Amino acid sequence: MIDPARFSDNVRPLWEMSSPCRLCPRRCGVERRAGEIGFCGIRAEPLVSSAGPHFGEESVLVGTGGSGTIFFAGCNLGCVFCQNYDISHLRTGRAVTVESLARMMLELQRIGCVNINFVTPTHVIAPIAAAIELAREQGLTVPTVYNTGGYDSVDTLRLLEGLIDIYMPDMKYADADIARELSDAPDYPQVNRNAVEEMQRQVGDLRTEHGVATRGLLVRHLVLPEQQAGSERIIDFLADETSPYTTINVMGQYRPCYQAGGHPKINRRPTRDEIATVRQYAQTRGLSVLD
Repeated sequence: MIDPARFSDNVRPLWEMSSPCRLCPRRCGVERRAGEIGFCGIRAEPLVSSAGPHFGEESVLVGTGGSGTIFFAGCNLGCVFCQNYDISHLRTGRAVTVESLARMMLELQRIGCVNINFVTPTHVIAPIAAAIELAREQGLTVPTVYNTGGYDSVDTLRLLEGLIDIYMPDMKYADADIARELSDAPDYPQVNRNAVEEMQRQVGDLRTEHGVATRGLLVRHLVLPEQQAGSERIIDFLADETSPYTTINVMGQYRPCYQAGGHPKINRRPTRDEIATVRQYAQTRGLSVLD
């Protein structure tokens, strides 16, 4: 069992916040180290669904060696259209220790991955942060990527300063009622905005070397049919209140998965016009829109 006392002044509070759990905005308060389970469905040890080079991420994260993705089971959002529902909602994965997580990172670096990409890390960030410190002590040098649904607590994010090089949050919704219906998180819009502002404060605009991201903020925005995401309001927030140079990936690959069939407004793919309209608006507002 890892001793949290050996880690930094940032990592130790994350362990304390994980039981009773206050890591994410839901603040369930469950005693995870005693085996209790909150909204995310995960006890104290993280569950890893898969780990390996991934070439389907944004080109700035892939390079020639791929993004070293580690997919974590469980999630603090309840998205009815989740495309990874077997991982997020059914929680498919195997329990891992801090030491084994660190070894995963070092192995991904060894085989040529250009970063270590933590997918859905919010609810298990305490062991992830400890593993980052341990891996860096043993030679990890590639950037770390916090690949999140965007439902993150500012208090938790502040403790990650210096541990995360690239923040890649979703910005899913601008409207609280839609966030409640589709992700069981009515406070998502404001929580998400606060989180993105903190991420921007820590790492700034996205920077690259030889076409590969080294540090900064990269926002993902999934276009939903019938303007359910409130795309223009999200883009206005980024342009006016975050940074006019924010890098955004306007994603057009939505398809109705999991329980989306029960929600008529999202029970279809977005049209080409719907996607193009959002991309054009982001470009008009001056954001750096990925191809």
